[in-house]
Amino acid sequence: MVSTAQHARRRRTALTERLPGSAGRAGFTARGVVYAVVGYLALRIALGRGGSDEADRQGALQRIADQPFGRVLLWLLAAGFACMALWRAVTAAVGDQGNGKPGSRLLNAGRAVFYGSVCWGTAAFAAGAGGSSDSDRTSKDWTATVLGLPGGRLLVGGAGAVLIGVGVGIAVRAFLRKFLRRLDTGAMSPRTRAAVTAGGIAGNAARGAVFAGVGVFVVTAAVRFDPDQAKGVDDTLRSFAATPAGPGLLTATAVGLLLFGAFSFASARWRRF
Repeated sequence: MVSTAQHARRRRTALTERLPGSAGRAGFTARGVVYAVVGYLALRIALGRGGSDEADRQGALQRIADQPFGRVLLWLLAAGFACMALWRAVTAAVGDQGNGKPGSRLLNAGRAVFYGSVCWGTAAFAAGAGGSSDSDRTSKDWTATVLGLPGGRLLVGGAGAVLIGVGVGIAVRAFLRKFLRRLDTGAMSPRTRAAVTAGGIAGNAARGAVFAGVGVFVVTAAVRFDPDQAKGVDDTLRSFAATPAGPGLLTATAVGLLLFGAFSFASARWRRF
């Protein structure tokens, strides 16, 4: 006969096994909302309807705050990002899908810190204390501060190179469809799998392009020793319209970010935890 203590241990074990998956799904949902709104704002800019909208996380939070029950939605997003940080911290500690390699754990630890900061920023915005600085101003201020340090030029250049590398890596992995390894594709219909695959490729490629673009401007700021050359997500997206490809590149990137938001929702549904 199973004792009460054994029942309690089993319940705790079941909760421990379910918690990372539940937290991860909440986190992917929150990420999907923010990327979908950023993509929408970028698309408005590409179509000449953006006005003073900022196509970055801060702009997305502001747009959400302006909606009915916006503050409630912001707190829900903050909770989602807290869940994402928790899940990444757990995978850093115990490994992700059986991958306990030090490099993978270190990467997840970095992601946990990142999403912790996103959670903090979202909560500050929801509390009315986080709406004073956009990504462009933050990028310039950070660059100016680091350039003033001994060896600051190398530090800024190195940070830009890392962002470029991350962006290229995200895009390459997207085209190699490596994201499918982490999804339960067997639970999808053929049509759903095709849609998720297309969204994953386009969405991750657009996300990688934005990371790489921000990195290029950070490197430029280091080379010219000019913090005003650094750009955040919003200015980087706007700069895409100034390339030979014209507004078409910004439109394509905006659609890609929208698709990445949709892909994040698919990850919340079919990701293996």
